[in-house]
Amino acid sequence: MTVQQALSGLGSALSEPRQAIGQARTVVVKVGSSSLTTATGGLDPDRLDTLVDAIAGRVAAGSQVVLVSSGAIAAGLSPLGLARRPRDLATQQAAASVGQQLLAHRYASSFARYRLTVGQVLLTSDDVVRRAHYRNAQRTFGKLLAFGVVPVVNENDTVATAEIKFGDNDRLAALVAHLVGAQALILLSDVDALYDGDPRLPGSSRVQEVPDASVLAGIGIGGSGSDVGTGGMESKLTSALTATGAGIPVLLASAADAGAALAAASAPVPGPVVGTAFAPATRRTPARLFWLRHAATSAGSIGLDAGAVHAVVQRRKSLLPAGITHFFGDFESGDVVDLLAPTGEVVARGFVGHDAGELPGMIGRSLSELPDGLRHPVVHADDLIAVTPTMVDSAASQRSEGSEHVHS
Repeated sequence: MTVQQALSGLGSALSEPRQAIGQARTVVVKVGSSSLTTATGGLDPDRLDTLVDAIAGRVAAGSQVVLVSSGAIAAGLSPLGLARRPRDLATQQAAASVGQQLLAHRYASSFARYRLTVGQVLLTSDDVVRRAHYRNAQRTFGKLLAFGVVPVVNENDTVATAEIKFGDNDRLAALVAHLVGAQALILLSDVDALYDGDPRLPGSSRVQEVPDASVLAGIGIGGSGSDVGTGGMESKLTSALTATGAGIPVLLASAADAGAALAAASAPVPGPVVGTAFAPATRRTPARLFWLRHAATSAGSIGLDAGAVHAVVQRRKSLLPAGITHFFGDFESGDVVDLLAPTGEVVARGFVGHDAGELPGMIGRSLSELPDGLRHPVVHADDLIAVTPTMVDSAASQRSEGSEHVHS
């Protein structure tokens, strides 16, 4: 699929992702800081009310909406007399402490115009990389939505440290979309769509539909975001591809077009076609494997020889002890481990079937050579997933500093 075909819309078939978004029962909406604030950093009441108007309209049409909203740090800049977003973590946390209250109060007041109750949900990366926290968050969201509440989600910047930050709310939105079982993710920002070049330059055209990741080849993507936010187009594309890979269609649009972006398919008058629609993968990733790929933190790593890498990544086979060269960490059976190529690159991730203490006597040996209690894969094929370097979370790639065991 070429960029030119995507630009032309590819006919009526490509309206399917937009139809799915319009019909979605549960929708996650993400809005960035720059779409909610003034140039000086304070909250813009008109922009926020316009967003709430659109969300309330979608709720009235019968959908459940989860709002992932940036803006806490940005909202705290003006009250603290700060001209721009601070770079140091402590000042960011101070701004978030002040701004989060302002943001939550403003949302509560605006949604109250429609007699809608909001619930604040503050998350750190720790809440999704730890399986028990992840399940607890699922239960919380489920109960809030059952009560008809609009959850307003943000990263807990006040207490998050550099090691447990999401980095931007685009990634958080994709994880939340899968966590709540959403049927659509809508990313709203100050950019109205994906373009085949820098949208500030003449000759760049809007990409209306992205049927698969191949369309993105050759598209120049800008990196940094605004002065008050952290996300750029690259992070939005990563978020979109994370969600679509899990079977969730995505719409990337301008916050100014929120009404059209959130319009339900049952609306009497169809709105204009806005933004860029990303088609979902044909199969939704099971929650366990999605968490393993995008959110889990590894307890250690296992080095593979070239043959084992081919078997695990290309042939989707289980990891057997004969293909292991070494390992790091003091993990236990059931923990998440990274699987490393001979170059040290993370090529897969899985739930290990043995304690670290059992591996020294198993490395390089066939299952038939092992005692009966150890004759099972180190990582079973059903418990692992291949990854690419861009999928490896920075926290997961920091390997445990346990003893290193090398097979000779």
